[in-house]
Amino acid sequence: MTKPYLPQMAEVAQNRFGLRVAARLSAGAEGLPYDISERLRAARMQAMARRKQPVAVTRLRTANAVVRHGNTLTLGSGEDRLGFWGRLTSLALVCALVVGLVAANVVQDDDRTTEVADLDATLLTDDLPPEAYSDAGFVQFLKTSGQSTTGSH
Repeated sequence: MTKPYLPQMAEVAQNRFGLRVAARLSAGAEGLPYDISERLRAARMQAMARRKQPVAVTRLRTANAVVRHGNTLTLGSGEDRLGFWGRLTSLALVCALVVGLVAANVVQDDDRTTEVADLDATLLTDDLPPEAYSDAGFVQFLKTSGQSTTGSH
């Protein structure tokens, strides 16, 4: 299987080759006389000034949707195909979701309020000694006794 040709890959390979050549030339330039090494340094500076500027890398975009055309599936081009009715339907669904979440929150709050009111009523109507109210397991006792009495009816 052959890899696809990409200009970015060729540019990376070219840059690597240039770095290897520059490293070998730098290693061999240590024993040269001063005037020759200065001319080489000036030539390198001119070459660096003339080198190609890096090309901006293009980003691949992902398709927004898979669209059916007959018996084939194609990737969507990013065009907005919802239109007015599609947007209106999406807005209605989001509104329904928000209403459902608010309703669930209200029901849970009511359940908690009812549970606390039942506990308070149990505390106020029972004939208990004052020491029972300071007991750490008293609330748990009331909850379990309340469940066992409702289950027996």
